[in-house]
Amino acid sequence: MITRRHFLTAASSVAAVAFVALPKVASAATTNVTLMPAPATWPVMPNQQDTAVWAYNNSLPGPVLRLKQNDRLRAVLKNNLTQDTTIHWHGIRLPNAMDGVPGLTQKPVRPGASFTYDFACQDAGTFWYHPHAGNPEQVGRGLYGLLIVDEPNPPPVDRDVAWVLSDLRLNKDAQITPDFGNFMDLTHAGRLGNVALNNGKLVQPFAVTAGERIRLRLVNTANARIFDLRFSDHAPWIVALDGHPLETPLQLGPRDRVTLGPGMRADLIVDLTGNPATRYSVFDRDFQGREHRLTDLAYGDAPARASGSQDAPTLAANPVGAFDAAKAERLPLVLGGGMGVPYDLKVDGGAKLDMRQAWDRHRMAWSLNGEAMTEHSDHLGHNTLFSLKRGRSYLIEASNETSWPHPVHLHGHVFRVLTQPGKPWRDTVLLQPNEKAQLALVADNPGHWMLHCHILEHQAAGMMATVSVK
Repeated sequence: MITRRHFLTAASSVAAVAFVALPKVASAATTNVTLMPAPATWPVMPNQQDTAVWAYNNSLPGPVLRLKQNDRLRAVLKNNLTQDTTIHWHGIRLPNAMDGVPGLTQKPVRPGASFTYDFACQDAGTFWYHPHAGNPEQVGRGLYGLLIVDEPNPPPVDRDVAWVLSDLRLNKDAQITPDFGNFMDLTHAGRLGNVALNNGKLVQPFAVTAGERIRLRLVNTANARIFDLRFSDHAPWIVALDGHPLETPLQLGPRDRVTLGPGMRADLIVDLTGNPATRYSVFDRDFQGREHRLTDLAYGDAPARASGSQDAPTLAANPVGAFDAAKAERLPLVLGGGMGVPYDLKVDGGAKLDMRQAWDRHRMAWSLNGEAMTEHSDHLGHNTLFSLKRGRSYLIEASNETSWPHPVHLHGHVFRVLTQPGKPWRDTVLLQPNEKAQLALVADNPGHWMLHCHILEHQAAGMMATVSVK
């Protein structure tokens, strides 16, 4: 259960981060961009050779895309990889054909081919983009980027800053280990890196000035790592989760944490109330509950600025549908599989298998409602978990019956998490082992949509399904 004391439930570890300010808002009603995923090299470890990565436009992360609410994005994907790819626009509610899921919403983009994504951004907030083809490896090698959609009237702050959190699994030569899809990662916690990054860089102090107010956008783009952050001697306000404003901003206390599973985001308003020429640590907590220093808020020598109101702004709500609790149909969602709990499952609609058969025959280890979907299946032909009627309300009763946490992500929609404080609107909910949640959903976006665990190895090993809205 998520509490104010531990606002988003989870745990994991982190090693290193850096920081980048966001570019100014684009003024045009349509933003045109070309994104070219390709092999590249990137300086990760000091005093060692550059790391071979895959990157959009030779940048890790990829280019920051920034628009105003209701502006249009026209993005041309030119595939310079040697394998198929797509781009999924994580958290953006858009037409089904633009969602970037091969075999479900589009054909995969072959090496050397192109595809144009063209859609309006109806929601303001913090979003991101990444492949949805071969994505454990493609994301794990560096293919991800930030998408910001600004409100018509953004809150007044001194700086707007993003921390795009990720990790890499490197060998002693600072190169990415090629062991994607191994048994341990697919059946346990997923691929956890040994070097954590922020905006592609290692840790360094984050320079601040006493008295300033910043908007801090946190994005977890890692394959499997869960970030669990505490700001010492500061009291940030959480004003939005997964791009959607909280009805009432939540101020964190000294022991409160912001926890982000893979795919999840949080917008904070941070008042820099420390003393000049001092440092205050931001801590992360690993899966064993131990704290590590993520970075320091490093105050300069300048005298404190005159600060304004210490109350957090309330952001304007995005246009979400009205949930009708009286008419809502209840839908069970049971997360199963993985090591630690015996299980049976069906693979791509086939016969029921026990855990050993599922792994030996299909390399499947996880399920939703007892069904596993392989990445290479015809998504339209298998595991339509829910067939929903457009405009109807549904109450998804989710239950994690595994020994591992799962951030469950639904494409094309947002849902309200009724079992969390403030009942926030989200597109990804983190469920701890044996945790239950109630998700209020209005099925207002027609098409066939993916529902999956955003620990990408869990997705690859079966924990995904389709939701049909007609």
